[in-house]
Amino acid sequence: MSRALDAERRRFLKVLGTASGALIVGVPLRALADTPDELLGQVVLQLSTYVRIEADGTIAIGARDPEIGQGIRTSEARIVAEEMDADWLRVRVLPLALGVTDDGNGEPNWTLGHQEARGSTGVPAAWNDLRDVGAAARALLVQAAAQRFGVAASSLRTNLSQVITADGRKLDYGDLAADASLLPAPQRVVLKDSSRFRLIGQDAGDVDARDIVTGAQRYAIDQWFAGTLVAVIARCPYPGGSLKKLDNTQTRAIKGVEQVLVLPRPNPALPLGTRPLAAGVAVLAADTWTALRARDALVIEWNTGKQIALGDDALAAPLDARFDSAPTTMVRNDGDVDHARRLAHRAVQARYEIATVAHAELEPPNCLARIEDDRARIVAPLQNPRGAFDVVRRLTGLLPSQIDVQLPRSGGGFGRRLDNDHVAEAVLLAKAARKPVKLIWTQADAFAHDCYRPFVVHDLTASLDRKNTITGWRQRIASTSRLVGRGEPADRLWLSEVHPDDLPAGLIPNLQREWFALDSALPRGNWRAGAHGVNAFAMQVFLDEIAHATKQDPLQLRLDLLGVPQQLPYRGHGGPVLDTGRLAGVLKLAADAIGWTKARRDGHGIGLAFHFTYGGYVAHALEVSVTVGKLTIHDAVVAADLGRIVNPLGARAALVGATLDGLSTALDLSITVKNGRIEQQGFHEYPLATMAQLPRDVQVILVPAQTTPAGAFEMGLPSAAPALANAIFAATTVRVRKLPILPELMRLL
Repeated sequence: MSRALDAERRRFLKVLGTASGALIVGVPLRALADTPDELLGQVVLQLSTYVRIEADGTIAIGARDPEIGQGIRTSEARIVAEEMDADWLRVRVLPLALGVTDDGNGEPNWTLGHQEARGSTGVPAAWNDLRDVGAAARALLVQAAAQRFGVAASSLRTNLSQVITADGRKLDYGDLAADASLLPAPQRVVLKDSSRFRLIGQDAGDVDARDIVTGAQRYAIDQWFAGTLVAVIARCPYPGGSLKKLDNTQTRAIKGVEQVLVLPRPNPALPLGTRPLAAGVAVLAADTWTALRARDALVIEWNTGKQIALGDDALAAPLDARFDSAPTTMVRNDGDVDHARRLAHRAVQARYEIATVAHAELEPPNCLARIEDDRARIVAPLQNPRGAFDVVRRLTGLLPSQIDVQLPRSGGGFGRRLDNDHVAEAVLLAKAARKPVKLIWTQADAFAHDCYRPFVVHDLTASLDRKNTITGWRQRIASTSRLVGRGEPADRLWLSEVHPDDLPAGLIPNLQREWFALDSALPRGNWRAGAHGVNAFAMQVFLDEIAHATKQDPLQLRLDLLGVPQQLPYRGHGGPVLDTGRLAGVLKLAADAIGWTKARRDGHGIGLAFHFTYGGYVAHALEVSVTVGKLTIHDAVVAADLGRIVNPLGARAALVGATLDGLSTALDLSITVKNGRIEQQGFHEYPLATMAQLPRDVQVILVPAQTTPAGAFEMGLPSAAPALANAIFAATTVRVRKLPILPELMRLL
């Protein structure tokens, strides 16, 4: 973190209530307390660390969740500012560090609540928590104004950072801050009625946008401490492998190299994501260039691990026999699938493969670590800062209050930064070096040592009666569970791979979902939208296959399947219910926007898909054409019902980004293995889609809703790839059942 920004954050977080005339407000309400400052002899009401109102009327709002490009800083600040009736033009948004103190027994007390970027949970959690922050601040300001005016607080109103009397007299929030800071904490707060919202539901640009486009934004990789050594690591390319032989003579002779340290093979007793991913040899030098040159000079031989990594094709080869055996887990078993199959007029069967992929975040893993006897400070791109805290605590033995975890903006994440292996590496090196260490990964490091999205195969069979109604659905799913090595028992490994209540569960009387464990040496982790990001492909393409086999319209088949609007039980994140009416609504909106009933010619085709993801209802419609050797995506529509939307501009950006990410990944991305090693070493071997390959525009339709916000970052990805595959079939009659699409399409044409 830059020195200037660090000073501003230190003032915001540690001198709260000591600045004359400032009001500091936060939640939870049960933590409100009068906090005396012995040095200045001043008592300031410190409710927490979310809001500070300066005497000049400037309002500083702290954003608690990691910002990885999802726009959470903007949304969180808008929620607080809305309840405050603040003038948005006078608001500054500051990132908060991980909020943690000691609970009195050496255990952490989390002072800021939710601080994580996972599963689009930031906005829903902020909606439940942060409205109280703004409402408490507003209540204190109104009470201070009532005393100043000599009127009842109930006779006052607020607007644009002012408290206003019935006869039009006004006091600015800045003028009231000092008085408000002396008032007792409100015992309860009254939230605004949604009819009075001025900020929520209105477009707002990202609070960091200007800094990003001007180059002023400082990411984790830009931060430094004085006297920091740069560390790079040569990691074993074989999963589970170890160091066989090391000659560092040439490396130590390079000017600027200070230390060469060996990282042993990770302890398998520790969960994946809390330890280094691989054995390695680290070079610590005065600067990055020297460290990289010195790493290249190392002479290393590696031992392979006990299990050799295999590519997707090798994992898929034995599945015919595997699917004929008993599943690892019977996830759901409604009715009698075998009986439905015996009575069926016809059956439709298909198999789908979804490739292993990398996260490919633009800012590679990095971590700045300073470890001292009585304190530690970490600055890193994180999605799971509590996990980083746990790593530091385990490796240092420090008390919670002695560990400072900073949360600068990250250059992407997509699930990769939920793991903290880079933090573990940096802490180990800083402890050994007894100096601050800046650990840098290259893009080649990031591709070769990722926690990859699991390889998945779906084998689906549908039974239909004489009216072409689906009466039975058997789904066998084989995958390399991302929970392996993370401390989960074997009977729970399916939890990351299958959502038992995903549609068409609850709509078909006889439905069976089985999961088969595939064994892989590659480390796996969460990837954008989790299992939704891959399972939607199989389910939505299969529905199109059923429609084609039975000569039904794919849209109508889906609408008939959803039937009359109803709320189905939904276990897990996104529940407790799935509303089929809301899903049908976005499906019809997408179909209408793409012109579903309009005939296509000249090799054009359109495709549809929908999915329920983490409480959001999203449908995609795409129009494509296929000529010799070329696929063109002409139009893309995404319709979404995400509940109440805090920042529509941010939601649209998230849906467009997720759509393009889903399409890019589906087109041509996969991780391949050769001789037990990852082949891809950079974006030149992992080709993200070009602008010419993607639609010129993505039309976004947001459904107005009053329900609790559902987030937006993950929701636009799952249905993009199946809509593309279905559009390709409509244009060519070629059915692509594998991701990535382009290699398979070119093979089939």
